Amino acid sequence: MLKSAEKTGTNEYTIELAIGAEAFEAAVNKAYNKNKGRITVPGFRKGKAPRALIEKVYGANVFYDDALELAFPNEYEAALTEAKIDAVDNPRDFDIRSIGKEGVELVCKVTVKPVITIDGYKGLSAVREAVEVSDADVDADLKKKQEDNAREITVEDRKSKKGDIAVIDFEGFTDGVAFDGGKGEDYELELGSGSFIPGFEEQVEDHGVGDSFDVNVTFPEEYAEELAGKAAVFKVTLKGLKEKQLPALDDEFAKDVSEFDTLDELKADIKKTLTDSKEASAKSAFENEIYNKLSALVTEEIPACMIDKAVNSMVTEFRYNIEAQGIPYETYLSYFGMNEDGLKESYKERAEKDVKIELALEKIAELENIEIGEADLEAEYAAMAERYKMDVADVKKAIAEDHLTKELKNRKASSLVLDAAVAEQAEKPKKKAAAKKPAAKKAEDAPAAEEKPAAKKAPAKKAAAKKAPAKKAAAEEPAE
Repeated sequence: MLKSAEKTGTNEYTIELAIGAEAFEAAVNKAYNKNKGRITVPGFRKGKAPRALIEKVYGANVFYDDALELAFPNEYEAALTEAKIDAVDNPRDFDIRSIGKEGVELVCKVTVKPVITIDGYKGLSAVREAVEVSDADVDADLKKKQEDNAREITVEDRKSKKGDIAVIDFEGFTDGVAFDGGKGEDYELELGSGSFIPGFEEQVEDHGVGDSFDVNVTFPEEYAEELAGKAAVFKVTLKGLKEKQLPALDDEFAKDVSEFDTLDELKADIKKTLTDSKEASAKSAFENEIYNKLSALVTEEIPACMIDKAVNSMVTEFRYNIEAQGIPYETYLSYFGMNEDGLKESYKERAEKDVKIELALEKIAELENIEIGEADLEAEYAAMAERYKMDVADVKKAIAEDHLTKELKNRKASSLVLDAAVAEQAEKPKKKAAAKKPAAKKAEDAPAAEEKPAAKKAPAKKAAAKKAPAKKAAAEEPAE
């Protein structure tokens, strides 16, 4: 029974409740029946000693702790309901004022869901990128289809060049000592693919089948710690050479790789597919930015326990996805020099944002008087049963009606926010005017060709740079 509920801090209530004598006596009796088989009393077999005798031998309070654990949950939930408190964590800081045959009186603190105010959720704006698929985009997709359907022809009468597939044996050495992961046999390396560390593939070019030679490279600074920044020599033997023979881009190619009869039809389908994909990406990016702005409207303090729960949920999902790929979770973390605490820390900002979004949507559903009818619930249960190939009855057992009602309310609130959102057009980058060259500028003052922006080399991708010229090292790097 609730005796009092007082707000004693931000998102915190102190509640005082009482468990009546009759309810507590019933809980004590349950505790006795639960524990009597483990209690020894001289002259009685285990489980046969009367409760009164056990209490006389071990003390009247022998079953009080277990009885309180049995009685408290129902009394606590009833007290929360009566006080209209939405708890988001387990109660804490217990103070048992009295406990005995007359019942129990206790005080505890509870963290509650923050009461938020929100305004301006209609008409939020964000940039929505314009979608354009160029002929170059279509050609690039066609080029990939060509590559995927290319034939590999063995080459013996010339030297290797960029674009060839070189079949090599190799072994790497630093300071004259072979290192782990630096050896491979019959490895097929496409020259120019950027699969190996910078400088390796270029040195495999311009060699004939049967040649043995050294490849000198320096490992990138962001490479594995034991090799980062070190100079290495690879002993390489070119055992074979293949070149890709691309099929002609014509109607026959279209028939071979698709359900279309002509190349023009295939191009039109590629353009539609690319357009749909870019539209979906632009829509997703726009909606994410609207959600970011919605979360910023929630300025109230969020209980740490709510953020922690969201973080734990993310970590659980992450672990499931990693292990579903056959990668041990701990191994994956250690590969990147991270532990679970570090992973959790990396999720905190996103978790707080997600919690704020959920709170905002709940408040909007309240302000907009969004209701979920029986027909809505039944339709969603049916859809979930179809999606998960389950019986509707089993879905209802797994997902409580109040939980689904809240989810559907939030979904409608989300649609309301997105439907009212304003899409801004992205500004087109201004073309820079070509700088005029001073007439009297001296030749020695002119920048070198490599200093001109147009000629500046793009930095190698980090992921590509991490790959060692060995199967083992390349395979260990997880996909981002």
